[in-house]
Amino acid sequence: MKHPDPKFQRTQEEFLKNCPLEEKEFHEKFFRIGNATYVYHQRATSINEKIQEEYYHEWLEGLPEAIRKDMQKKGYEACKTMLSFTRYVNERSDIGMDDWMKIHLSEADYEFWLDMGKSKT
Repeated sequence: MKHPDPKFQRTQEEFLKNCPLEEKEFHEKFFRIGNATYVYHQRATSINEKIQEEYYHEWLEGLPEAIRKDMQKKGYEACKTMLSFTRYVNERSDIGMDDWMKIHLSEADYEFWLDMGKSKT
C-alpha cells in the first residue's frame, strides 16, 4: 500500500530509488506495512467526534489504573490520536486491525506483519 500523502509517498519512492539493492525489498515491505498501519489508524478520525468521546470513556475503563489516571489527566484531546485509542475506536466500530491488514497487504506481507508482532511478545 502506498502512503496516502503524496509528499510522504515521494519521500519513500526517493528513498527506495537510492537504497542499496540488497536492502530494497526489506524497506519496500516496511513501507507497505507502515502505510497500511497509518491508513488504518487514520480511519478512526473519520468517526463522529461525539462517538469518539464516548469511546474514550469506555477505553479508559479498560486500562490499568495507573495508565487510566494518566490518560484521564491528559484528556480526550491529547489521547484521540494515540495508537491504542485509535485502534480501540476502529475495533469498536467493527474495523479490526488484523482483518484490515489481511485485506490491505499481500499474503507474504501480512504473514511478516504477524510474525513481527509475535516476536515482540
